[in-house]
Amino acid sequence: MQSTTGNPIYALRDVPGKGKGLVAIDKISEGTRILSEEPIIAVPRNEPDSEQLRISICQQVDALSEHQRRAFLSMHSIHPYRNAAEQYLGIVRTNALPIETNGSEGGIFLEACRINHTCDNNAQKNWNGNIKRHTVHALRDIYKGEEITIYYLGVHENREARNEALQAKFGFRCLCRLCSLPPEQSQESDRRLDEIYRLDGLIGRGGIEGIIKSPLRSLCYVDQQIRLYNEQGPDDVGLPRAFLDAAQIVIAHGDLARGRIFAERAVSGWWTALGGDSLEVIEHGTLARDPSKHELYGISMKWKTTVDEAPRGLGTHETLEILEFCFENNILLSRLPSHTFHKLQPCDVAAFAPLEAAYPTRLIDLRKKV
Repeated sequence: MQSTTGNPIYALRDVPGKGKGLVAIDKISEGTRILSEEPIIAVPRNEPDSEQLRISICQQVDALSEHQRRAFLSMHSIHPYRNAAEQYLGIVRTNALPIETNGSEGGIFLEACRINHTCDNNAQKNWNGNIKRHTVHALRDIYKGEEITIYYLGVHENREARNEALQAKFGFRCLCRLCSLPPEQSQESDRRLDEIYRLDGLIGRGGIEGIIKSPLRSLCYVDQQIRLYNEQGPDDVGLPRAFLDAAQIVIAHGDLARGRIFAERAVSGWWTALGGDSLEVIEHGTLARDPSKHELYGISMKWKTTVDEAPRGLGTHETLEILEFCFENNILLSRLPSHTFHKLQPCDVAAFAPLEAAYPTRLIDLRKKV
């Protein structure tokens, strides 16, 4: 078996406890496209069993070459069968990978369907809607003799939820490194994944209104997500999406400098996991080059910067953690323009000094009234 460059980089081998799997026969560098292939069989995904579905699958199997047919029939199935039509359907149900961006169809791929699952996968599967092929890319360096693995499920949930889904759909429980962590480390991993999932819900629930009315709060949620992703493993495919969320928030408020950097980080992650010809890279690569093209740009200009500016952060002391603390405790922040110290210095005497003196007194008065 070969990569898309024509150089053999993997082979179908026996894998202890898993049957067959793809194993690297040379080092595969991060970002390498391991394979790219078209389906030999395509069916509507998650469609209930029907006579029409069985006839369609049988017709497609009959049209295969002898080599393709033998390869298809050698694939594992967790479903019992009494005849050829049920056997074919069981193989498809067990092995089909998503076709189309929304996963509305499933397909059998002679090579990609041989790749086994782990929750700490070293490769990423993807239906590339631009080239209409299923691709697999190395998320990190994969060394000679190492098995190539992908993640079968959609969302990275906690260990128990993952294994319940794997058992129900594929008939096995995962024993990978992530699923075999000592109890304390496993609980910490689950905590991070649950929190990422919770934050994703908060970001999604806020929608455009959250970006417009509470941008800092939304940005805090994204910042927490990014930190958790990096703790969990920096090659998580959810990380580019988080960077894109951050880009959209700041661009909506005129910050093209940070918008460009966040978009570039999102594109970089997708380039590694999905390839330079993927729809994600093509669409958001344009955004990274010119963030002012985003549909939300200009809703507010409260954070206005030019695309060529070098972002200096949110301020010397104004971190996202501080912003979140203020939000949670109903503290209103007052911001002074940067690089204007020489102009604002008279305020030390005229405004800030009286405020400093009056503020504690006012707090004492309020406490007495409580």
